Amino acid sequence: MNEHPVMFAGSPIEDYAMIGDCRTAALVSRNGSIDWFCAPRFDSQACFAALLGTAENGRWLIAPKEKAKTRRRYRDGGLVLDTTFTTKHGIVTITDFMPINCEHMSIVRIVTCRKGKVAMNTELTIRFDYGITVPWVSHVDKLTLTAVAGPHMLVMRTPVKLRGKDLRTVGEFEMKAGERVAFVLTYAPSFHPVPEAFDVDVALLHTETFWEDWSSRCMPCGDSHKHVVRSLVTLKALSYQPTGGMVAAVTTSLPEKWAGPRNWDYRYCWLRDATFTLLAFLNAGYREEADVWQNWLIRAIAGSPDQIQTMYGVGGERRLDEWEVSWLPGYHGAVPCRIGNAAASQLQLDIYGELADVAAQAVKGGLPPPPRRREVREVMLAHLAKIWRNPDEGIWEIRGPRQQFTHSKVMAWVAFDRASRTEARNKRERALCKRWKRIADEIHADICKNAVDPKRGCFVQSYGSKQMDASLLLLSIVGFLPPRDKRIRRTVEEIERHLLVDGFVLRYETESGVDGLPAGEGAFLACSFWLADNYLLLGRRAEAEKLFRRLTKICNDVGLLSEEYDPRTKRMLGNFPQAFSHVALVNTALNLIHAAPTKRRERKKTPVLRNKS
Repeated sequence: MNEHPVMFAGSPIEDYAMIGDCRTAALVSRNGSIDWFCAPRFDSQACFAALLGTAENGRWLIAPKEKAKTRRRYRDGGLVLDTTFTTKHGIVTITDFMPINCEHMSIVRIVTCRKGKVAMNTELTIRFDYGITVPWVSHVDKLTLTAVAGPHMLVMRTPVKLRGKDLRTVGEFEMKAGERVAFVLTYAPSFHPVPEAFDVDVALLHTETFWEDWSSRCMPCGDSHKHVVRSLVTLKALSYQPTGGMVAAVTTSLPEKWAGPRNWDYRYCWLRDATFTLLAFLNAGYREEADVWQNWLIRAIAGSPDQIQTMYGVGGERRLDEWEVSWLPGYHGAVPCRIGNAAASQLQLDIYGELADVAAQAVKGGLPPPPRRREVREVMLAHLAKIWRNPDEGIWEIRGPRQQFTHSKVMAWVAFDRASRTEARNKRERALCKRWKRIADEIHADICKNAVDPKRGCFVQSYGSKQMDASLLLLSIVGFLPPRDKRIRRTVEEIERHLLVDGFVLRYETESGVDGLPAGEGAFLACSFWLADNYLLLGRRAEAEKLFRRLTKICNDVGLLSEEYDPRTKRMLGNFPQAFSHVALVNTALNLIHAAPTKRRERKKTPVLRNKS
């Protein structure tokens, strides 16, 4: 693998666009290189892993030979990507997409010359098993070659003449105005027959139509419409169509700090995203997606309540063992590169509140009840009644000692509060609701007694702590206290004082060592949207709108957001594209639309904020 001397480092995170087929996805850089692709699922082993290393770890480049200016865009409301290269001698466009609803997942790349004459290169470096396994490459016929290693097979079809060089597959071709050439890369198990070829124009039309029809269902969102639609399309693309699960991102190990160790695998489905995700779909007009999501949740948590996890695989898998990929040098040197996520086995009390809240919001939204909803709620709350006093790892999945995190206790309160408000059908259920109300009141009193700094009058990260935490911004959003309660206002003020960096919000004070990791990370974009929501609840609408505009401006040129952002270097950080960031964008946009500028009575009717009113 070291025979080829030219090394390639992944592009900046913000230089990537995503294409996908609702089963897996690929990241395409502005320079025409696909640097990340896992098949056949989001969480499968990567066959292009240059994002976390070099070209030798796998990529697929198609680009002009000479220097070019680049402009790109998604075709309206979808995931068909056009990248246009303008050179001294001509203009060429590469159209990248993954066909929807096909038996096998494929990446299609259509090269079209718009003007003049352009000399092109293609370089296909396939490395299965996260960038290490070199496949056998064989020519089937003049148009087709296969790459096979173990259970994996990739099939390349193109009229462009390809040849082997230094364990890569390369080709050169020249395009003239009006000419068009297609490349199709298809994944299939190696023990299956070679998949049949398909008509790329029919696939393109079908894919464009699918996304146009889907995005057209979005409710009108005023000036924010394009950002909301792009975020919803991204969320749909992050959904695994066979089951309805939604991954947090398509990547692993993109660092939250340059060259740092905060590098996690986000290709799984987090329960804590549940309510915000359901509300984003439901309030934007996507009832079917909301219903599919709530049913995935019920199936994933089926079983004993003491075995509920914070995250699952896209099929509901529970074994997400974490290990390190020693041969990958990491994104710009950030190691370790991790596969799997040990946080799946942590105790995180907030997920019980999420599950109860998603059920309550589903009822409010008129969704059909999933199977055994009441039975699930009863056994889950019986278990939570036994453990809510315990310390846990919290919303940020710390790897230090467990704490009595305030947000975790608040979400335990949410679980009992929402359940106590459900419609009781008989005497037994009325008694249960009364019991849940008593427990909710007990938790509420415990939080107000132990989680408030007596000197500053604000809530703090954990009982007895002096540290601030952006998760405290959720207290008024979930209805724990009215937004104008003095303690809530003081909490927002202290978060502004301690966690704001150039107007963007950090998750918490990493210098405290609470998470057992070296200090430092970027601003967390979802938390920054939560601050805008709090401004809105506090009647500070102008500030909410200003912050929302700043946040949408940091979307990359095709409208995508990562997990975090460094305001100083103006670079994206963390895994990409990040579902939590896009969910937060949608919900804040809808909050701004539905909240009246001045009348608090109308604001309480806002359908997106998760308060109990």
